[in-house]
Amino acid sequence: MQAPYLKQFPDENGFFGKFGGSFVPEPIAKAMEEINQAYNLIAQNSDFIAELRKIRKHFQGRPTPIYFAHNLTKEYGGAGIYLKREDLNHTGAHKLNHCMGEALLAKFMGKKKLIAETGAGQHGVALATAAAYFGLECEIHMGEMDIAKEHPNVVRMKILGAKVVSVSRGAKTLKEAVDSAFEAYLSDPKNTMYAIGSVVGPHPFPKMVRDFQAIVGIESKEQFLEMTGELPDIVCACVGGGSNAMGIFSGFIDDAIDLVGVEPLGRGSALGEHAASLSYGSEGVMHGFNSIMLKDSHGEPAPVYSVASGLDYPSVGPEHAYLHSIGRTKIAAISDKEAISAFFALSKKEGIIPAIESSHALAYALKIAPELKGKKILVNLSGRGDKDIDFVVEKYGYGE
Repeated sequence: MQAPYLKQFPDENGFFGKFGGSFVPEPIAKAMEEINQAYNLIAQNSDFIAELRKIRKHFQGRPTPIYFAHNLTKEYGGAGIYLKREDLNHTGAHKLNHCMGEALLAKFMGKKKLIAETGAGQHGVALATAAAYFGLECEIHMGEMDIAKEHPNVVRMKILGAKVVSVSRGAKTLKEAVDSAFEAYLSDPKNTMYAIGSVVGPHPFPKMVRDFQAIVGIESKEQFLEMTGELPDIVCACVGGGSNAMGIFSGFIDDAIDLVGVEPLGRGSALGEHAASLSYGSEGVMHGFNSIMLKDSHGEPAPVYSVASGLDYPSVGPEHAYLHSIGRTKIAAISDKEAISAFFALSKKEGIIPAIESSHALAYALKIAPELKGKKILVNLSGRGDKDIDFVVEKYGYGE
């Protein structure tokens, strides 16, 4: 009998097929191997598992519910639309699922400080929260553009005790924040742990973050079966790096249902106008892992854009690249305009203000629902939109 997918991938070197691995200088390679060994040890430890379960239940408020969006389903007149409410997870998004795990691992390893990058700020807020919980220092690197756009999350990080480092180089967004955070981490890897915020980076992070996020898929499968007596026909989630998508996909990966990753098409298909790596990219190594990335004419990471700060990354998690390459997942691309329209639709029709990132997945569901009468679509509503409201109102008004 064949082992379940999650037991097979990645291999011991962190590869999903040809994607993944660890392409980093020697000092980082040694630090990553230390993390890998510690994670493999702790992941089998019943005390660690019990501690994480306690945190999820009593601190994070898990399990998060699945909600049937009855008004949107009625309005669009086709498939039933269901939402996995990760916006109700403590701090307002799925990010805390892996941040509490990473912080617990850091504590186990005797680290004193957590360091990370953030785009939309949700990973930064979640890591600052985890650091406060475990009594660790926290330093978050964030692009200048994103700091201006996601001001509420910057305030939250500072209130939680984190030091926020503004990154003013290059495009001043997520890629530059990653570069800056890695440089700061290398200055003191002995006392610091770099807590990567998605299923990206060198091994073991794509596996580790997926494993911590798999709780979303485990809960979703149990809840959907209990609610409806069957599995959804389609599960969709937004994909930048892809942590929320791998989380929910993990629960259904061995089932015969469609898994759809929804990428940001931004303002259009021209290079620099979007961040749809799987749709328009090619194979390449960036930030220590081999995946599919958007490249400029020199083969370097291309400039990217999305209205959603958490999605404007020029590559994608290696597991997403692999699953797409073997045809297990499908890819769709949603424009800024479609995402903002979905943002207002959910807000006004269901009383739920979603993150702009999550609005991409919702927009895809609303787009296909009218043609799929009798089917059921499960959307990973990966975060809430409190962080986005000032930006949205300034740029788009109140969606009248």
